Amino acid sequence: MSERRPVFQEVLGEDWHRLGEVIRRHYFLRSFSDDYICVEGVMQEVEHSAFAKLLLPFARIVGALVPYRGRDVPIEVHYTARPGDGTLHWNRVFHFAGRRPFHFRSHMQQVGPSEVIEFVRFGVGMRLRVTAEDGALVFRDEGYVWRLFGYDVPLPVGLLLGTGYIEERPIDGRSFSMRMTLKHPLFGELFRYSGRFTVPEETNEGVPAA
Repeated sequence: MSERRPVFQEVLGEDWHRLGEVIRRHYFLRSFSDDYICVEGVMQEVEHSAFAKLLLPFARIVGALVPYRGRDVPIEVHYTARPGDGTLHWNRVFHFAGRRPFHFRSHMQQVGPSEVIEFVRFGVGMRLRVTAEDGALVFRDEGYVWRLFGYDVPLPVGLLLGTGYIEERPIDGRSFSMRMTLKHPLFGELFRYSGRFTVPEETNEGVPAA
């Protein structure tokens, strides 16, 4: 077995041990591996504002955000490491009533100590500062970028979408809560979703995502 540490242990350094045990089990995935985990849960709310609705066509093009509203939405999230490039890949599958499953895909790459970029389509990404706070894994928006020929070019998209905040907070030994918000300085909260997830008793190393 590889001695490589989990990706987020590399990102957080010694602060990795400040995370709740269930969060550390959730993020056991190592870079340059084929580690895989799926967590299942329910989103108590998935919301966006009237102003945000105007932005959804752009968001759909780049594969960002969730275009529907709902309550108590079943969801599973597939996390996969990639052996070839060191990135972590997310496939969030929302099951809105009366609709086909909606897939929100992205991938994440470490770019420095306590810093990652989460990318959607066409190289558009959000730079995120990562911290461990009271057992929770917290991501704070540090601005948007466009990866072009290997360079991360700053994008002023935050003037439209506002500032992102994401946290995953332990509840007990097998479950955690998740919350995401996008807030605009003028128009207030544009997007939010929150839910509760269960981590499987056993995690899988070297099992590819479905």
